[in-house]
Amino acid sequence: MNTKAFDNQPQFFGHPVGLIILFFTEMWERFSYYGMRAILVLFLTTKTTGDNPGFGWSDGEALKLYGWYTMFVYVASIPGGILADRYIGQKKAVMFGGALLVLGHGILAVEALWAFYAGLILIVLGVGCLKPNISTMVGGLYKKGDTRRDMGFYIFYMGINLGAFLSALIVGYVGEEIGWHYGFGLAGIGMVLGQLVYMYGQKYLKDVGNLVVTTEKEKSEQPNLIADIFKHTNSMIGFLFMLAMAVFVYFQYGAWDYAALIAALSIAVGIGIVIYNDGTRVEKDRILVMYLSFLIIIVFWGSFEQAGGLMNIYTKEKTDLALGSFMVPASWFQSVNALFILMFAPLLGAFWGWWRNRGKESSSIFKMAIGVIIMGWGFFFMTKASTEVVMDGETVVEKSAMSWLVLAYLFHTIGELCASPVALSFITKLSPARWVAFMMGAYFAVTGLGNKVAGLLGEWSESLGEFKIFTGIAIFCTIFGLLVLLLIKPLKRLAHGAEDEEVETAH
Repeated sequence: MNTKAFDNQPQFFGHPVGLIILFFTEMWERFSYYGMRAILVLFLTTKTTGDNPGFGWSDGEALKLYGWYTMFVYVASIPGGILADRYIGQKKAVMFGGALLVLGHGILAVEALWAFYAGLILIVLGVGCLKPNISTMVGGLYKKGDTRRDMGFYIFYMGINLGAFLSALIVGYVGEEIGWHYGFGLAGIGMVLGQLVYMYGQKYLKDVGNLVVTTEKEKSEQPNLIADIFKHTNSMIGFLFMLAMAVFVYFQYGAWDYAALIAALSIAVGIGIVIYNDGTRVEKDRILVMYLSFLIIIVFWGSFEQAGGLMNIYTKEKTDLALGSFMVPASWFQSVNALFILMFAPLLGAFWGWWRNRGKESSSIFKMAIGVIIMGWGFFFMTKASTEVVMDGETVVEKSAMSWLVLAYLFHTIGELCASPVALSFITKLSPARWVAFMMGAYFAVTGLGNKVAGLLGEWSESLGEFKIFTGIAIFCTIFGLLVLLLIKPLKRLAHGAEDEEVETAH
């Protein structure tokens, strides 16, 4: 966006009005996604008989699908980012993604196996187009170096979690108590509302998210993301190494699904190196920092996303949900994290501003590392909860208290607020302008890999038990976060002052 266009934007409480449009669009999109996610595993594991039958899958089968599905939802952000960068721009990609989501959630309301899988595929494609590009548009509302950008992302993040909070309560209740497919249909209605908000707000988004027009000369100089993998030694080595890993996994373990995943990642690694090669010296260093930060993202979401899988099943099967004479629906606990975010997001945003003004370390990498540690500590409460459960064979004789879940989600929330919105802003600060949508797509793709890790950990709990899984996650996150803190100074040098360029902007 050019400076003049920015200065002419109408403001709302010190922020561009376009932020409000994106806020409510994302709120309703997340209402639909998290509403469906809150009941997905519960629906899959519910018996095929009864008044509200499900698919009758085992916990392991449900968590496996959950892991693959949530991974693909975010991995699809890579082609979604490329589509926006190269062909239609972010604004149109969001519109197209929203339409796919409306269709996908609508099909899920149909009680048929084909509709279930077709709906999931359309949701994957829709989120892939919408998610990275709407986040990139938020960053595009602000001038380079505008300190309001981080607060803008905190506000945007509150929209995400307002939708998540409402959906877990409303869709969760309807799905569990009235009918699973009514819940899926209600999630679809939320997406329709989000699409209508976005269509209405186009007049406030005229100067953001448009396709960057390039000359023929500039087009000829742009790398061919696939062909150029084989033009440079480093990209070809990265591609072939990952491909060899895929072959090894297939022949050693016979796991064709994981072999196919690694083979697909070999292309992503090759493309990532091609983009690295396309940068100037400073851009290459900043891209390297982003790639290293992706490891933090995988660890964070691989742990955090136990919420929709293992912790969701644990809540239903091993937590005492009696509140007097009222039985709390298990899906309602999916709203606890979102409620805490709405309560603490402004406080955390203000805290980090105060912290920075006192001259303390406040880089994005620092915040992400602290977030991983705090989030990891939340699993110690789940460790305690698992010690309260008494089993007689496969029958649960005594369940754990709800308070441990609430405390775990509190720590998860504080960790998330330190890491996730900051990471979104970090990507828009360090990415070369010509690759910003791709980088945002790559960010969400590694978030997807984290979701897959979460599904794997959930599957392993069937053999290892919740105590070992919860405790292992807590210890690993603490050690990993401390190691990142030790690397802060060299990582900041590689960022070449991208965050030091921020200045206060008055409006």
